[in-house]
Amino acid sequence: MELLSDELLIETYFSAVQFNLDMEFIKLLASEIKRRQLNPEMIRLGA
Repeated sequence: MELLSDELLIETYFSAVQFNLDMEFIKLLASEIKRRQLNPEMIRLGA
């Protein structure tokens, strides 16, 4: 997971949710977002 940039991680998370991918994969992405203390909405809005 460390190889993904913050932006790519967030985009991957939103895409996984949008396409209803495996819930365990979505949870893994969400866990990494939380670990990095990212705010997905702020990144997605370009703030």
